[in-house]
Amino acid sequence: NHAAKLKLGQKLNEGKTKQIFELVDEPGHVLVQSKDQITAGNAVRKDQMEGKAAIANKTTSCVFKLLQDAGFKTAFVRQHSETAFVASRCEMIPIEWVCRRIATGSFLKRNPGVKEGYRFTPLKMEMFFKDDANNDPQWSEEQLLAAGFELAGLTIGRCEVDIMSKSTVAIFEVLEKAWATQDCTLVDMKIEFGVNVTTKEIVLADVIDNDSWRLWPAGDRSQQKDKQVYRDLKEVTPEAMQMVKRNFEWVAERVKLLLESQVKGRVVVLMGSTSDVAHCEKIRKACGSYGIPCHLRVNSAHKGPDETLRIKAEYEGDGVPTIFVAVAGRSNGLGPVMSGNTAYPVINCPPITPDWGAQDIWSSLRMPSGLGCSTVLSPEAAAQFAAQILGLNDHLVWVKLRASMLNTWISLKQADKKLQECSL
Repeated sequence: NHAAKLKLGQKLNEGKTKQIFELVDEPGHVLVQSKDQITAGNAVRKDQMEGKAAIANKTTSCVFKLLQDAGFKTAFVRQHSETAFVASRCEMIPIEWVCRRIATGSFLKRNPGVKEGYRFTPLKMEMFFKDDANNDPQWSEEQLLAAGFELAGLTIGRCEVDIMSKSTVAIFEVLEKAWATQDCTLVDMKIEFGVNVTTKEIVLADVIDNDSWRLWPAGDRSQQKDKQVYRDLKEVTPEAMQMVKRNFEWVAERVKLLLESQVKGRVVVLMGSTSDVAHCEKIRKACGSYGIPCHLRVNSAHKGPDETLRIKAEYEGDGVPTIFVAVAGRSNGLGPVMSGNTAYPVINCPPITPDWGAQDIWSSLRMPSGLGCSTVLSPEAAAQFAAQILGLNDHLVWVKLRASMLNTWISLKQADKKLQECSL
């Protein structure tokens, strides 16, 4: 614990539950220090909760680590101590972005007639302007655009609003998927964005902890573990506060498990000869980006079918979910032979040459009955397809796919904005 070593500059900000300090030796970074305070209803109700700072810090650090590893842009840099983390310095966009899967709470008050438990598909996104004096009024996209916020030199226009809306939905889906592994329903949540003062990028900022969401184990509201338990207290007694604290601790312990895979799969790339190794390395590299172990093997189904079946048996025999990728030039015997003899998925990824490629490809496409192998020409896409299969059972792979999809969308959006500015 190197808490002593950080030189704190001035206090930049203080909220109900945390303080933000400048870091003298790390320009562009700040320290986010949690407080042992819990509040509800715009701090109408306010209590000390011993140990809350540590619980909140542990929770938010785990959640941000999950999102960061998935590939989302966030302000989180590293956990610093029991009760503080280091973050990139941001100018905050004064909006709470709320995402809902299930209708409950304030949504029901604002939309009389909707039954509690109504399920939003697609997710429901709402925005609230951070304005304590007016109890955080709900805002429309039009109001946000009309406000014309300028932060760290970036004007919040159409492009920025769309990026934040899309990001909110993606972040919700990722946390929903993660909590589902613990049989917990993520009902709704609120997040905030900032503009990183150094990079001028919009990043997920503030915190995500047990004050940020509703969490119902087994989808059962009566078992709720989030801050709603505190909001709902008839009166605040020491016993009641102990119960609230136990719930917060339960979440802080559980949230660590979200960083672990329940089921780890693998990809086995079989190549017909070592001349295909460059093609196969692309597959391995792409698998690495999803955190999927990838093994390369050399074997020809034409010249060594006994060995093909022995390698197959080796990977079928240890209980690890496996996807075989067959890389064979000219006539692809490898993929079809594997596919006809294993219940695991087989993906053909033939290295296509300009001369005979158009003819060779048919050896991967036209199969006898009883074979289910697919064919994907791009090595990166073959790895992505394997990741999508494994992502069905491994949320850590799925979250990387989801973040990558968002980042691709954001890149296109920004390229379009840039081009429009040039044209002007």
